[in-house]
Amino acid sequence: MTKQYAAELRALFSPAEAAVLKKLKQPIDVQNYLDHLPINFELTGETIYSARRVLKHKTAHCVEGALFAAAALAYHGRTPWLMDIQTAPYDDDHVVALFKENGRWGAISKTNHTILRWRDPVYKSVRELAMSYFHEYIVIDGEKTMRAFSKPFDLSRYAPQWTVAEEDLVQLICDLDDSPHSPVADKAMMKKLRNAQPIETKVLNITEWLPNGKKVKIKKSSL
Repeated sequence: MTKQYAAELRALFSPAEAAVLKKLKQPIDVQNYLDHLPINFELTGETIYSARRVLKHKTAHCVEGALFAAAALAYHGRTPWLMDIQTAPYDDDHVVALFKENGRWGAISKTNHTILRWRDPVYKSVRELAMSYFHEYIVIDGEKTMRAFSKPFDLSRYAPQWTVAEEDLVQLICDLDDSPHSPVADKAMMKKLRNAQPIETKVLNITEWLPNGKKVKIKKSSL
């Protein structure tokens, strides 16, 4: 991403919006900000908010969190990469924002569950990072549903107005979904997967946010 692109992107935000983004200097700052936003349960219909709309509504689901994170990274001159994780048809895909630190890959993630979350930048490759989600990607009967992951999808290929769009970013996410993806493994191997056990699937019942915007109270461990 060029310095000119970053400058044009920064110029699109209002002073109030910029005041928030200026504080999110590092990927961990972006993740901490997203963690304090309630989940967008889309109670009035499906949305794909831009970073501006996330700031306005103060809520985000996984795709919106990834778009916000990418915009925040781009604001500070980093490449705005997304990675799409595709699943079996009966499960939901997930999208994260990618970043690099000292040549290693990490990920920023917005989710309402204990799984599919932030990844520290310790992974040598995007595949290595993507596969760190594989054993977590399960449904209630224990089936592992992750099927493929995209190459880093650079949002700087689009004019920077995607960061402040007032309309849902449907086409952008369709482009991400249609972009080149790598399979987790060949079909023969996928047929041999062992299901997760009940103690593993139990975490699917743990959520962070309620539809009313309140955070679930989680007791601290006594250990």
